[in-house]
Amino acid sequence: MKAVLNDAVIAESDDTVVVEGNHYFPPESLNETYLKPSDHRTTCPWKGEAHYYTVVAGGDEKTNAAWYYPDPHDEASQIKDHVAFYTSQIEVTEETAA
Repeated sequence: MKAVLNDAVIAESDDTVVVEGNHYFPPESLNETYLKPSDHRTTCPWKGEAHYYTVVAGGDEKTNAAWYYPDPHDEASQIKDHVAFYTSQIEVTEETAA
């Protein structure tokens, strides 16, 4: 899987975790150059508190376009620190490096 904004690869991994239709990329697959921490937070009843990143690449800034759970509830422990992207703002495809 690959997450891209303006030809910039934000994340790339063959080992994402799919939850509720979203691909969560492992922390080591992220290019943090394009991720700017946000103060935005939301709460999911079963996953816990989500923290957000604004994605910045190629002159575009997509506010709160990525989220992660630094301390998820037990039932969502497999996505701890994994990052997912709003596909309406970031292109997420099955393409990966060869």
